[in-house]
Parts: sequence; C-alpha cells; structure tokens
Amino acid sequence: MKRPTIADLAQAAGLSTATVDRVLNGRSNVREETVRRVHEAAEKIGYHGANAIRYRMLADRPEFKLGVVLQKPRHAFYQDMQQVFEAEARACTLRRVQPTMRFADSSQPEELAEILMSLRGRVDAIAATGLDHPLVTQAVQDLRAAGIPVYAMLSDFAQGVRESYFGTNNLKVGRIAGWFISKLAPRPGKVGVFIGGSRFHGHELRETGFRSFFRDAAPEFRMLETQINLETRQLTYEATVNLLNRHDDLVGLYVAGGGMEGAIQAAREMKAAGRVVLIVNELTPESQAGLQDHTLSIVLRTPIRSLAADLIAQMIATQERGMAETPGQRFFPAEVLTPESDFLR
Repeated sequence: MKRPTIADLAQAAGLSTATVDRVLNGRSNVREETVRRVHEAAEKIGYHGANAIRYRMLADRPEFKLGVVLQKPRHAFYQDMQQVFEAEARACTLRRVQPTMRFADSSQPEELAEILMSLRGRVDAIAATGLDHPLVTQAVQDLRAAGIPVYAMLSDFAQGVRESYFGTNNLKVGRIAGWFISKLAPRPGKVGVFIGGSRFHGHELRETGFRSFFRDAAPEFRMLETQINLETRQLTYEATVNLLNRHDDLVGLYVAGGGMEGAIQAAREMKAAGRVVLIVNELTPESQAGLQDHTLSIVLRTPIRSLAADLIAQMIATQERGMAETPGQRFFPAEVLTPESDFLR
C-alpha cells in the first residue's frame, strides 16, 4: 500500500499543501483549528507524522492520566472499547490524555475492587465496567476520598459514591427489546430472558424494563423464568437449546447481558429464525453474522465512541472544578441495528 504523502494529507484536510507544510514544520501563525484539522486527517489516512502533529498540538497542555477498567480481555466488544478509548484519548485536544487500560478476567467483585485500588496514585480518574457489590463500592469510596473520581460505564455500580454513570438507560433498553418482540413475533407466545447475574445492575434494569413492557403493553405474551447465564457462551447455548426443545410456543428471547454467542449458535443450529425473535446487546463479529443470516432480529448497540469522547471531556472538567456533590447520570440512546441496516450490506 502506498504511503500517504503531504499532498494526500492536504487533500484529506481540505487545505493547501503550503498550509499543511507549515503545520508539519511547527511554524508560527497557524491557527489551532487548522492544526487540529491536519491532525484528524493524518489519523484518518494513516499519515506517518500524525503523532508528531499531536505532540506539537498538545505540547503546552497538561497531562491527564486516565484509567480504564474493562471486562473479558479476549471478548471482541471489550477489545473494541479499548481501541475506541485509546483513539479518543489521542483525539482529545483539551489535555495530553494518557490512558492506562486494565481488564478483569472474572466477574468476581474482589478482582474488580483490587484492580480499581491498584490504580490509586497512578491516574487522575477511572472509568470502569463491572458488577455492583459492597467490595466495589468500598474501593470506589476509598478512591474518591483520595481525590480520584470513578465513573461507571454500561452497567451502574456504587451509586451515590461513584462520580457518574455513562451508558444507555438500561430500563428503557429492556422495554425497547420487549416492544420489538411483541411486534415481530409471528404470534403471542412464551418469551425468555437471560441476565449475567443479580450483581449486574444494568442487566437487572433491562430485565425489569423487559418484564414491565409485557405486563403493561403485551399481556397476551407469557414471560418465562429468568435464566442466569453468568455471561458465558456455553451456559447460554445449553439453556437456549433447552428452551427451544421444551417450548414449542417460544416466540421471543432476549439476552440482556453477555453470552449472546451461545444463543446465536443454538438458534442457528436449531433453525429458529422466523419462529423466535432473538435480540441481543452490542455489535460483535458474532452478532453481525447473526444479523446477516437472519438468526438475529435486532441488536441494541451502545454508542461507545460518543460515550468515550464525552466521558473523557467530563473527567477533565471534573478535575478542573472538583467532584460533584450529587453523583449524576449521562444517558446515551441505544442504536437499533437490524438485518436491513446499511452497514451490513
């Protein structure tokens, strides 16, 4: 592949070659907005001098050390989250953001609390995904006392102690999943739901919204007992096969947390498309393939890029003006993806 030239960079930035040359050589009398445009274009086309432009642009900015704690280091969704946070850190022009990434291998609260505390003294703020548990809350409280705010992402935890929650309105996401099943199902029948466990606050809210929708708006459907899958593929696969074998009138299934790969595999093998409306959260290679072959009906996706950009900006603002007396929430509308979504074609 041909290496991008200055002319390519100028075209991508919509500027003259002379202007781009002034930016690259650090000459004076270049507006900050122009430098930003050149940097964004350099990142987009893979220009070799992108890092040098960024360094020059941020040379007089103070450093901001960001800790990010994610789950499942080998899972495609969390790998994507890591890449998005690193990209948004590079793109931030408010500070020289230096991200430190950590992953929890298990869903044990002890591990998450230990990872959070290991970042004390190393970062200015922490954004984390994880379960709600007294051990986690205590770690967040200790970090807050040390001047390090912690932000919950995707699934809320340590309410009243963490600085803010950034993610979808999970209660509403559950109701959206219920609405789609009620409208897409071939007839009224039984409906199932999977959650990772009772300590995942976001899963419980999705389950609550899901059930409340059918209770309020579609009572002709019958809700089955909630399945706990511990966010594992194999458990979800086995439980989905069992549900499909036991209930000929199963018409809808919602995987409110992890483990969706098992449900997709089971539905595909048992040729459940058309009979069962299957809905999951987040786009991964497996869920994209499920949409493409119509095993999946709907994917409800969190807008991770917008979340990461807004969260980094909020963290920097908090460092400047101090932590909030009343912790808040920042909701992002879930994106609805179907087999007809343009990007799948």
